[in-house]
Amino acid sequence: MLAGILKKFLLILLVVVVYQNWGKIERVLNPSQVVSEQTQAKANVVLYATEWCGYCKLTRRFLDQKGIPYQEFDIEKNAEARKAYEALGGGGIPIIDVNGTLIRGYDPDAILGALK
Repeated sequence: MLAGILKKFLLILLVVVVYQNWGKIERVLNPSQVVSEQTQAKANVVLYATEWCGYCKLTRRFLDQKGIPYQEFDIEKNAEARKAYEALGGGGIPIIDVNGTLIRGYDPDAILGALK
């Protein structure tokens, strides 16, 4: 009985880990969708987000899938990040600064467009 409970627990744990790291896993499995190295080299991406936000999670996953390096600031845990977020006008999350272009909300096409 204990072995059955342990197996279920391990299966659930595996599913959670795969879900949280799906962007990285997909990048390994499907490298043709990764953004070019030239685009990556000139990428200056800053993500203002929270841990619990669904659109923030989608944005992280998208950036990971495309191999786009980014710096993330949690506006709830970091006072300086909160000030920077408010200076950008706040009003919702995520806010993504891509090479000086502000993108509000989850918008993969806008992110890719700002990288070009």
